[in-house]
Amino acid sequence: MPKTHHYTTKITWTGNTGTGTSGYTHFSRDHEIEVGTKTIIKASSDPAFRGDPARHNPEELFLSSLSSCHMLWFLHLCTVEGVVVVDYQDEATGVMEESANGSGKFIEATLHPVVTVAEERMVSKVDSIHSRANKMCFIANSCNFPVKHSSTVKVQEN
Repeated sequence: MPKTHHYTTKITWTGNTGTGTSGYTHFSRDHEIEVGTKTIIKASSDPAFRGDPARHNPEELFLSSLSSCHMLWFLHLCTVEGVVVVDYQDEATGVMEESANGSGKFIEATLHPVVTVAEERMVSKVDSIHSRANKMCFIANSCNFPVKHSSTVKVQEN
C-alpha cells in the first residue's frame, strides 16, 4: 500500500468592497493563503483577470511549486551522487493557454536552473541528475503537460 501525505491550506477572500459579488467589477480578487502558523501569503488573481499585481497569483505559485519541488529533489540526488552544489537559482517560465470560455490550463513549463558545483569533475553528472529529479518531482508528476529543463552549470571560483 502506498504511503500517503495529507495537506491542508486555508484560503480567505478579503476582497469584499462592500457589495460582495454584486457585479464583476464590484469586488477585489484579493485573498490570503494560510498554512498552519506560517507567514500568510497575500494573493490575488493575475492582473489580466482584475488582480492586484503586487500580490502573488495562483499561476505564479503553481510555477514556483514546480521549480521548488524540482530543486529539492535535485539537491537530494546531488547529495546521493556526491555532487556538491554551492548555489542554485531558477527562473522558471510557463505558458498558460486561455480557452474561449475563459477557462485555461498550463501547456508547458520550462525550468532554467543555474547550478554552481564545487568542482569541475561534478559538472558531467548534473544533466542526468536534473532528468532524475524531474521524474521524482511530486508536482511535475501531477502535471498533464511537459516540464522542460534548460540548465546551466558553473564551477565555484576559488
